[in-house]
Amino acid sequence: MSVLGRLNDEAFAALGQHVIWSDMVGNTIGLIALALGWRRSIWTWPAQFLSGLVLVSAYAYAHLSGGVGKQLLVIGVALWGWRLWQRGRRDAQDGSIAVRFATWRERALLAGGTALGTLAVGGLFTAVPELSWNPWPDAYIFVGTLTAMVAQARGLVEFWFAWLLVDLVGVPLAFTSGLAFAGLVYVVYLGLVLWGLRDWWLRSRTTTQQPIPEGAAA
Repeated sequence: MSVLGRLNDEAFAALGQHVIWSDMVGNTIGLIALALGWRRSIWTWPAQFLSGLVLVSAYAYAHLSGGVGKQLLVIGVALWGWRLWQRGRRDAQDGSIAVRFATWRERALLAGGTALGTLAVGGLFTAVPELSWNPWPDAYIFVGTLTAMVAQARGLVEFWFAWLLVDLVGVPLAFTSGLAFAGLVYVVYLGLVLWGLRDWWLRSRTTTQQPIPEGAAA
């Protein structure tokens, strides 16, 4: 049997939910990536890259083309985020990446881009039904994930708010799509997001002059 076939084998079943290996492994790595992001470790990006590779198989198995597209986007943004953090790394007390709050202009760009992107992707999914059986929530998660990763790459505290908004839709969608482990991981994500938000918020206040990673300015 191929590696891809094994990834989509059932790992276990619990409470009527069947969990496949790709769903479990990919989301566990994603959980590690989020924890590394909370710690402002540059290794968050390789972890997100690997998670995306595995989850492509999980979403393809669930016939969620939008989810597959999202993971391909995650892979690309992970490479960009790694490069950005490598180029713009600044010491932030413990040698990790410095973080800051976005400017109002950056917030407007992130919010506007998310709204327009969701409308565009949702329209595409609606026009081409085979891309997604649940177009608008799928589009929202697709674009929201991109927004969160872009904000993370720029070292913005708003990254965590974006993930909170993605979780609100991601949890129920994962369960109804048969990706039970993904739903459970999203619940754990919520706790990590709140913890990470507090840590980044406090850290952004520890210095009066907040270094901005090179190439991260709007």
